[in-house]
Amino acid sequence: MTDAQPSYLNTDGGRRIAYHQSHGDGPGAVFLGGFMSDMQGTKAVHLEAQARARGHAFLRFDYSGHGASSGAFTDGCISDWAADAMAVIEALTQGPQILVGSSMGGWIALLIARLTPARIAGLVTIAAAPDFTEDSMWAGFTAAQRAEVMEAGQISLPSDYDAPYTITRKLIENGRQNLVLRSPLNLPVPVRFLQGTADKDVDMGVSLSLLEHARGPDMRLTLVAGADHRFSDAACLGLIDDAITEVRASAAR
Repeated sequence: MTDAQPSYLNTDGGRRIAYHQSHGDGPGAVFLGGFMSDMQGTKAVHLEAQARARGHAFLRFDYSGHGASSGAFTDGCISDWAADAMAVIEALTQGPQILVGSSMGGWIALLIARLTPARIAGLVTIAAAPDFTEDSMWAGFTAAQRAEVMEAGQISLPSDYDAPYTITRKLIENGRQNLVLRSPLNLPVPVRFLQGTADKDVDMGVSLSLLEHARGPDMRLTLVAGADHRFSDAACLGLIDDAITEVRASAAR
């Protein structure tokens, strides 16, 4: 899909964050993308179109080092990308928002919910990947790979998507400062976790652990047989739409 030129927010941290915003009724939804992805993805663009059709506010953006935003990907880490998300929410939205987090964006959403609960109306996660730098990357590295990260400062890993992933020591070490599955995780808002059973990037056991670990009055996990990590076919997009609608209705009660 060809977009109009994005708008830009200059953050207090010195980063220039690209975004697209649709104004409408609240609570608005904010899409938080995944690792090395951008706001032009199928899910973000689809959800924006649905929000516009229904007259609801919607915001999608690129973290620093991603898409049209400033910075190099290899300079970033979880704290930086969470700070980018909080900056756009604070500067561009009013009142509590529904966070829609895909993969790494699910981790970012959980961090924001923990840090600024008053700004959160609800959560929808898609193949959420909390703590993935530790539990997936570092845990899956060989001794030689771990040594390379620590000594050289980075390592390149093959990707099923586009260019290889460059994993930095900064990313690994900073991830340890942002883990959410090792301490209490209270989610007092409506929460919908969505997960495909054929996801090769985020095992469905992660979503089960997240559901078991978190505490909240209105949490549901939907497992979709055969769905992969992209979670972007028509049926999956419909499930995301339904989850946002449920969360918005529940938050209004």
